[in-house]
Amino acid sequence: MKIKTKRSKRKLGLPAAILLCSLFFLGGLYSSTFISNDVPVIKPRLRMLEVAEVDHDAMPHGDTGEAFIESIPFQVLSWKPRALYFPNFATPEQCESIIKMAKSKLKPSTLALRKGETTESTKGTRTSSGTFIGGSEDKTGTLDFIERKIAKATMIPQSHGEAFNILRYEIGQKYDSHYDAFNPDEYGPQPSQRVASFLLYLSSVEEGGETMFPFENGSTVSSGFEYKQCVGLKVKPRQGDGLLFYSLFPNGTIDRVIVPFFSRS
Repeated sequence: MKIKTKRSKRKLGLPAAILLCSLFFLGGLYSSTFISNDVPVIKPRLRMLEVAEVDHDAMPHGDTGEAFIESIPFQVLSWKPRALYFPNFATPEQCESIIKMAKSKLKPSTLALRKGETTESTKGTRTSSGTFIGGSEDKTGTLDFIERKIAKATMIPQSHGEAFNILRYEIGQKYDSHYDAFNPDEYGPQPSQRVASFLLYLSSVEEGGETMFPFENGSTVSSGFEYKQCVGLKVKPRQGDGLLFYSLFPNGTIDRVIVPFFSRS
């Protein structure tokens, strides 16, 4: 039975779970489609990171370092897979700004197809709507600010991030379990590889909307499982919170327990 939620001006006029997905790659050749450090930075007029209160002075820093100490709170949700949770990573105002800029650009989400797959054979695998927006396209500076903060939280340079994928999941929509990394045996040779994904939840929902990792800590489930019976890790969306998970091990191989599942019931 579907749970009805109240309409909210914060949800594009529909009861939906809205999230921003930022993906990171190594050794990429598609420089024209990714954010570059050479792009002029538009300084945001939003609340900046708070300087942490510490009992010692900041250390001398290098040319690319910073002269102050910052604090980005996080919780380790799992080591298998490596998943971290960042409460209040973005402000409500930042979330609303991103929703507003994406509202008119949303289209049915698409899939990268494996060898032998077709659009028809994968129909129903991913039923959300979404759009891609690069940080340089946002003249308010909101996405640039979020992108720089993600770079600090992950210690992956800003230049290694793909354009933001802003997604909306309405009631009944989902994205079945999948890998964010691309196995060359299934997708063909890859000039770059996704290292990690960072999700920023742009809205809160009353019911459902969890990001799920069904194989957390080696848990096993059969194919075609019902998400409500998922025995793995579930992360409920709360506006402004972030979720980071790594698709690759430190040695560069794909983590096989990273098969996130998104659902809005």
